[in-house]
Amino acid sequence: MVGLKVFGQPTSTDVARVLTCLFEKNLDFQLVRTDTFKGDHKVPEFLRLQDPSGQVTFKDGKQTYVDSREICRLICSKYGDMGNKELFGTGALERASIEQWLQAEAMNFDPLSSELVFHLAFAKPLGIMPDQAKIERNAKKLSVVLDIYERRLAENAYLAGDEFTLADLSHLPNSHYLITKSERGHKLFASRKNVQRWWRDISARSSWKQVVEMQNEYHSLE
Repeated sequence: MVGLKVFGQPTSTDVARVLTCLFEKNLDFQLVRTDTFKGDHKVPEFLRLQDPSGQVTFKDGKQTYVDSREICRLICSKYGDMGNKELFGTGALERASIEQWLQAEAMNFDPLSSELVFHLAFAKPLGIMPDQAKIERNAKKLSVVLDIYERRLAENAYLAGDEFTLADLSHLPNSHYLITKSERGHKLFASRKNVQRWWRDISARSSWKQVVEMQNEYHSLE
């Protein structure tokens, strides 16, 4: 019986982040698409108790977690000897560097890229007029963030050093939508050679390819 369960849609950036981490750690898990519960009065009690705005729920035995980055930290800490052992660092200094860039992703990259993903990739399909002012404002701010990444990646293969870690993994979901769903987003990355090289590297990982395949399968079922 699989003890690890992920509840949510693979197209959700939070769910995609957790799935990628699980694949990196070579862990067996069950993905339970939450749309299977629509109209079903037998929704699991622990899901009813969660914030309805949450996009991912992770169960490890009897424990339930809902923050994607904390879930990834937990997975790496609890299952450190499984799969990619470098994912969360192997020493205090490495982990400190990873945490620094995880915070940068959560505080600086994610808010700006999430706004751009919505307005550049999903607003029109949802029948919503993209807000050009928000696009310009967030693109300008994200450019500043990516300039910092460009300088960092000129010195290191990855954000936290010479190994792929959670710091890089956490950027995959939003970057994927920006690059593959909009020309404006693609140019933000392609115009920076080190950032582009980094993206090609991390997006080519087997763990992420498996997640993209799951996302494509989900879209084919809609």
